[in-house]
Order: sequence, then structure tokens, then C-alpha cells
Amino acid sequence: MTIESHHVKIGFRLEVDEDGWPPVGVESVWAVDLGDATARLANTPWFVRGIANGDVVRTHADADGRLWAGDVVRNSENCTIRLIVLRDGGTAAARQSVLNGFWELRVGGEGVDQFKMIALDVPPEADLRKVQQLLDHGESKGWWHVEEGCVTPAWTTARESPDIHS
Repeated sequence: MTIESHHVKIGFRLEVDEDGWPPVGVESVWAVDLGDATARLANTPWFVRGIANGDVVRTHADADGRLWAGDVVRNSENCTIRLIVLRDGGTAAARQSVLNGFWELRVGGEGVDQFKMIALDVPPEADLRKVQQLLDHGESKGWWHVEEGCVTPAWTTARESPDIHS
């Protein structure tokens, strides 16, 4: 993503559970200011649940001028899937290998070293069933842990559909 003058940071407040996850109380996500107290997210969130890249959220500024996210105004139909990479200790090379595998399925994403984590941006035109099969396969092999951060009805339908190749 190239940051341009119309990009702004939108803050999302997070609840940290008793295990200390997520490891932050606020996540900032890049967004495009649409000029009407809304913004379209421009990258995949690491920790915020229920939102995805491309979603439009209502915004409000605090007394210091910082923008905070409100309700989702329009869903993008993208899904956010997060992986904690376990294979090879979650090294940069292991994370890149995982990203390359999903890229073949038209799924983008990025990794972060600090948490050995990948955030996947699954567009609606991807073969959702194949993406789910790869996620399940990697999890069964112990390559990663999966969290569905934001899924759509299409994702759920694909999950529930029988596998014709079984």
C-alpha cells in the first residue's frame, strides 16, 4: 500500500483479555478519508475483530484531533483471517512462504515479526473453499494457528458446503 495525502490513521479501541491478547489496547489502521465523517479501510487489521480491508466505517475526532472508528457503514465483503505461524519458528522466511502459498489463491496479506503473525485479506472473488482447505491443512499439520477476524456469509456458506473431492 502506498500512503498518500488522503490516507488517515483511524484508531480502534480493543479489549485485552485475561491472557493479554490482543497485546495492544488500540490499533491504528490506514484508511482513505471519504470526507463525510466516514473512511474506507486501506489495510488489513491485525487485531480488530469484525472488520476487513475495504470496509467503510463512521469516524469521529477526539479533542486532540485523532480519528476514532465507529460503526461499519458498508462492508467490503472481504474477510480478515489471521495466522500465528508455527512452522520453522515463524521466521520471516516461513511467513513469506505462507504468504506466497495464499497469493496463488489470490489472497493478499502481510506478516509481522513481533508476533510471528500474518494478516490475510481474502477478497470475495477468491475461491473461498480452496482458501479454507489450505487453512485447515496448515492447521492440521501444525504450521499455524488460525483466527477468523472477520468473515462474510459467503465464507460461512463455503465452510458449510460439502467437499466434493473427499
